[in-house]
Amino acid sequence: MPGKTISGIPVASGIVIGKAIFVNRSHKATLLRQTVAASLVEKEVERLEKAFAETESELAEIRSQVPDELKDYKMLIDTHLLMLKDPQLKGTAAEYIRSLSLNAEWALEKAVSDQEVKFGAVEDPYIRERMQDVRVVSDRVQSKLAGRAVDFKAMQGRFIIMAHDLSPADTVALEVDKIMAFATVQGGKTSHTGIMARTLGIPAVVGVSDLERYVNDGDLVIIDGISGKIIINPGDDVLADYNERAAKFEEYSRKIKRRCQLPAETLDGFRVNVFANIELVEEVAAVLDNGGEGIGLYRTEYAYMNRTALPSEDELTERYSELASIMSPRRVVFRTLDLGADKFISHYGELNEANPAMGLRAIRFCLKHPKLFKTQLRAILRASAHGNVAIMFPMISGIKEIRQAKAWLAQAKAELRREGVAYDPDMSVGIMVELPAAVMVAEFLAQEVDFFSIGTNDLIQYSIGVDRINRHVAYLYQPLHPATLKSIKLVVDAAHQAGIEVSLCGEVASDPFCVPLLMGMGIDSLSLTPQAIPGIKRIIRQTQMRECRALLKQVMQCRTVHRINSLVMDSIFKSYPEELTFFASLLENDEAPA
Repeated sequence: MPGKTISGIPVASGIVIGKAIFVNRSHKATLLRQTVAASLVEKEVERLEKAFAETESELAEIRSQVPDELKDYKMLIDTHLLMLKDPQLKGTAAEYIRSLSLNAEWALEKAVSDQEVKFGAVEDPYIRERMQDVRVVSDRVQSKLAGRAVDFKAMQGRFIIMAHDLSPADTVALEVDKIMAFATVQGGKTSHTGIMARTLGIPAVVGVSDLERYVNDGDLVIIDGISGKIIINPGDDVLADYNERAAKFEEYSRKIKRRCQLPAETLDGFRVNVFANIELVEEVAAVLDNGGEGIGLYRTEYAYMNRTALPSEDELTERYSELASIMSPRRVVFRTLDLGADKFISHYGELNEANPAMGLRAIRFCLKHPKLFKTQLRAILRASAHGNVAIMFPMISGIKEIRQAKAWLAQAKAELRREGVAYDPDMSVGIMVELPAAVMVAEFLAQEVDFFSIGTNDLIQYSIGVDRINRHVAYLYQPLHPATLKSIKLVVDAAHQAGIEVSLCGEVASDPFCVPLLMGMGIDSLSLTPQAIPGIKRIIRQTQMRECRALLKQVMQCRTVHRINSLVMDSIFKSYPEELTFFASLLENDEAPA
């Protein structure tokens, strides 16, 4: 469709123009429900099992080709292999064939739909996105059932890869130097595709619901990984405009990258630490390349998900120690398990909750299951012998919880000490401040820990009472809401009065419109996605702290989001016009500064 523009979620910045090629499309639309004769039911089950077995062999072959330095990719493929071996998906599909006389394709789709219902009830978007793994595995099996498979190796030239979804196995099978950009129907900011795109430095837009409807093989497309736009078969004027934008962005990226290793210090001498948020060891290269000074948030959930058995202490210790060693002497902050109320750890049967976002999750779940909690605590402590490690507890709501968590930590230390196992006895202990309750008692919590890390993603949601991915109310999710700013300021002041450091690790940390206000509040460190670090460090390096404080003073008197946005935009565009040119399209006002 000439000049058609569709949109998704930008997960890796950059602008590219090239030919589109679909490596897979959803099989869902073409699936047909058929009934098989009773005499053929067992043959249909055999066909299903054969497709599972062939898919397993294919993935095992791809896994054997993954280089050792991409160990986490092997683990992601292992997750899919486990799903293929897990009797639940295959068994449910086989049961549908036998009980309803369905064809294998429809039975498998029905089994996957059952899984989607369960995942759909999970509030946490990170967990919800793991449903993609089930869908990826299912699509591979469906390809075998249909007798069609994509031969990635046979692809010639460089393309913009379009897909319903891309699994780690797909990416390994593809040759990276052939990929100009990704666009997928599935995915979110924390999806594997997004993480892989950022790790590989390839522009990407995910969650593009209309992708399969409007894009065909061979279409000329523009992928704008900054705004999330995809323009199909653009006209000459649009093409010329985006060629110019791409060239400017490349030049801007090269410019900020050249100086990203410099400290984030304001013009008048105030230093802010800039750390990275990651979940895979593979992302460390991107952290260091982009000038990250450490890991401010290591999400530990992945090692627990999509598997039939919990990870052992030795397995976790190996993973954590590797990260600590690679980053040493830079700091690595491990956030303890932030899961709960989901199927991934379904042997804890009580987790079928109607409102899991406010239920048994994060520190509440860990305190409920001390054996699981202590296994992780011991692993983090053991890793602390190999680097500069800190521990952070999520979703703390009051004094009792942090004292309970520290008591388990003390018990883990005592055990290791008796066993003669090395660990850092002075490892820093912090909490995520992400609940309004924690904000209101921040002055008391600050007496209990060594540092705070403000998790704005949840803090904003819980403060305003809005699910930011709910399209009906997402407009209410406002980082510059007066309540959000006052909450952050209250926490920063409480931390400093107690003499402890305070970091911010939510998406607000990578928002150029928020950073000067955070600076004005006196935030000690920011932790953000690795690719955003060079731009944020450059903004800080062009900042005068007195201007940040003056802007904050004005903003804190404002009563409405609209007035705050107006003040901040005026100020920011005057101070950093070049930096913000590429972010202007993210604003309601689509005008770039002159």
